[in-house]
Amino acid sequence: MQIPIVQGIYTDIDFRSFYPKNMIPIPKQSGISAGYLRPADGLVELVTSTQGVDRGGIEWNNELYRVIGSKLVKISSTGSITELGDVGNDNKQVSFTYSFDRLAVASNEDLFYWDGSTLTQVTDTDLGTVLDVVWVDGYFMITDGEYLVVTDLTDPTSVNPLKYGSSEADPDPIKAIMKVSNEIYALNRYTIEVFDNVGGSNFPFARVESAQIDRGVVGTHACAMYLGGIAFVGNGKNESPAIWLGSNAASNKLSTKEIDRLLLEENSLENIVLETRVDKTHQLLYVHLSDKTLVYDAITSQSLQMPIWFILDTNGSTYKAKNFVYVYDKWIFGDPTSNKIGYLDESINTHFENDNEWEFQTGIIYNESRGAILHQIELVGLKNGLSTGTIYSNYSLDGESYTTEIGIPVNKRMVWFQQGMMQDQRIQRFRGTSNISFARLEVQIEGLNA
Repeated sequence: MQIPIVQGIYTDIDFRSFYPKNMIPIPKQSGISAGYLRPADGLVELVTSTQGVDRGGIEWNNELYRVIGSKLVKISSTGSITELGDVGNDNKQVSFTYSFDRLAVASNEDLFYWDGSTLTQVTDTDLGTVLDVVWVDGYFMITDGEYLVVTDLTDPTSVNPLKYGSSEADPDPIKAIMKVSNEIYALNRYTIEVFDNVGGSNFPFARVESAQIDRGVVGTHACAMYLGGIAFVGNGKNESPAIWLGSNAASNKLSTKEIDRLLLEENSLENIVLETRVDKTHQLLYVHLSDKTLVYDAITSQSLQMPIWFILDTNGSTYKAKNFVYVYDKWIFGDPTSNKIGYLDESINTHFENDNEWEFQTGIIYNESRGAILHQIELVGLKNGLSTGTIYSNYSLDGESYTTEIGIPVNKRMVWFQQGMMQDQRIQRFRGTSNISFARLEVQIEGLNA
């Protein structure tokens, strides 16, 4: 009897989804199963900075730029860090964008330009507070939470107060701005409005009335480009927060009931950061919470015809990879908990040379209200020849309390014998640190008469 392992169940007063932790579901017809679980990519140190903790990054002109602490820096492929100047530090995420000749950074509520040789701060008093910045049609556009402000076409350090726009469909503050298909999306707290460049001597953008989305975003960085639209954490008025994909004047829900519950457990929703990573057969949406990262995979969800989420953390605490940038033929990130800059390595599953625990469990093994004897359970794994360590397993008859764990060495056949009896249902759990993938769980079960 084959038992699915892509998504499990646990219980409190409800049946709740148990998403794989530090294991990635992969759709693949292998002859063994329709998919498998593989350990999440390992984290390798590239360099430890002296500037502080990473606050964001971007690739510009084939080079890596990041803000670390208060410093704008350039990092080479070998990890050499060059300081370019000071952009202030409010310990918050920064925003990057660029034109043909300038890299713009919104940091510490100010706006800075790097032209390849000089870092310049925009000091025009008409600029105001800078929460976010994009580049569109020759303008740098910022928001201060109330207005949309564009710089002059001929002088990006100058701001004309007559060229202020506003997002007025609802009196909610502007949290972020994004450019999608050369249109500006003003992401407000409870609405999203779309603006198109119509020209004119004053504010050159006009609202596209028919494109409004009646949900908004919780924070400046709780949104990201995804699947041709905007993924965001937010809600409409009198709704609880969820994760949505907004496009074509509509918002479609990506989060499940379990993900929504995890969002409600977060202390500060406005500090959530979303980012995307398209790699090989994955279209990944990362939702960085304070103590874990939730990841949605659109390709696997489509293949398996169910929403596929998994959880990343570093041994039960904050996931030590954030602000991914693909440059120098690798995915480079910053560690939000230390001064490390690192890169992903799919051949390992350690985090900075330390073991990182993964965990998954099954759905309910159910025998139609009849008892059963479980003679054995077997994990069918894809060993790489270098896998070492122990896989631990235990089970629960109610979804809350679990039996004592029993370990099996990875270099042996992963079979647990004499697994006892169940009255009518059972959940099996597995954990370990070994770098091994799992394609199937087989259970030899003998049903008992009622």
